[in-house]
Amino acid sequence: MTVEPARSAAPLSVPAPRTADPTPPVAPTPSAAPAPSPPGGRAAWLAWSIGVSVYILAVIHRTSLGVAGLDAADRFGIGASALSTFSILQVLVYAAMQIPVGLLVDRIGPRRVLLLGVVLLSFGQLAFAFSSSFAPALASRAVLGCGDAMTFISVLRLAARWFPAARNPFVAQLTGLAGMGGNLITTVVLAQALHREGWTPTFTAIALLGVAVFALVALFLKEAPAAAVRPVEHPPAPRPNVGRQVRACWREPGTRLGLWVHFTTQFPGNAFGLLWGLPYLVEAQGLSRAAAGGLLTLLVLSNMAFGFLFGRVLSVSARARMPIVLTVITATALGWALVLAWPGGHPPIWLLSAIIVVMGSNGPASLVGLDYARASNPVERLGTASGIVNMGGFIGTMITLFGIGVLLDGLSPAGTDSYSADAFRWAFCWQYVPLAVGTVMILRLRRKVAAEDKGL
Repeated sequence: MTVEPARSAAPLSVPAPRTADPTPPVAPTPSAAPAPSPPGGRAAWLAWSIGVSVYILAVIHRTSLGVAGLDAADRFGIGASALSTFSILQVLVYAAMQIPVGLLVDRIGPRRVLLLGVVLLSFGQLAFAFSSSFAPALASRAVLGCGDAMTFISVLRLAARWFPAARNPFVAQLTGLAGMGGNLITTVVLAQALHREGWTPTFTAIALLGVAVFALVALFLKEAPAAAVRPVEHPPAPRPNVGRQVRACWREPGTRLGLWVHFTTQFPGNAFGLLWGLPYLVEAQGLSRAAAGGLLTLLVLSNMAFGFLFGRVLSVSARARMPIVLTVITATALGWALVLAWPGGHPPIWLLSAIIVVMGSNGPASLVGLDYARASNPVERLGTASGIVNMGGFIGTMITLFGIGVLLDGLSPAGTDSYSADAFRWAFCWQYVPLAVGTVMILRLRRKVAAEDKGL
């Protein structure tokens, strides 16, 4: 479906990227024609829609374990720490692949990378559907994480080829919102299908969705407008040294600030939605699976609403970036403090709903990190810088998933097949460790970035 933004909405205000680079630029050949500006328009939205269908599929695969955690524990006979290993490995592979995928997109193009991503997603989920023991299932989630890593950066690069530069931040926000549509499918459709049809039929059906998406991309996706494709009249400039490019990105305080913004804002909602939300709501709070699924749906809807809100605010002024980040961090920390300190460990449903709504702001706030990197790096380094930043939230998620799982096992009696509200309460306190570390780093780097550019 083609997405058309409101004509009155202004694009996100992003300072122009700096062009300084340690590698001297290659002087253009006098006879070479200048690169045409991306046109935007309906053709651009069509190309983006096809590309984003792969990202929606990836989010469905990524979040599928979030509604199947209890079923996975029963199927494989594992505890909380082993269960968290599924998501940890998947997220670890995703984070580790960000820079390699960015470089791969630069060399072979986003279309081929998206096709490869669909193949890996489908193969990994199909293997997961038929796995009956822990080790094969774990390997299949690693393959799935590798395919997932190839989607988001590819869609952003596709958008950069089709849309004018001023429109790219807005399209990035829309891409995140579209991904939440995949999360909504998981919480509404997949949860019911798993309960009704069972493990293997449900995950097999998800894997087979990849066939249709692969055909859509292979047959109809164009990487760039026709006007941008012209015969090569001169030998291409040598590709930059990979190590030098990564080091140049990392030397920028804006890149490091973006990584810590992404790290600190994304992981609470991510860890809750990917794995621990359903077990917490069902086992610790005594909700039915239907009620828990409804609250997870609220998380997705809140995420989409905050995405629109932050996009509108940031379109007015880029100075709103840091206030948004710090407000989201503070609200998340205070909200969880109230929930975890509630007497008896059973907060009322309105308070559970409130913290879930607050966590809906986590994902949209993490995209501010990409804006910091985009404003601090020249165009030729944007893919690498985005890959570095995009690792942050998933590293934080991995640390949180593992910490909660280990604490749940340590705080529960040996041999138990469920966890008490008290065990969940103390285990969820682990969130404050990465939250504190990330906040300190944001405040420290904020001053460095402000010294270089008062507009940030």
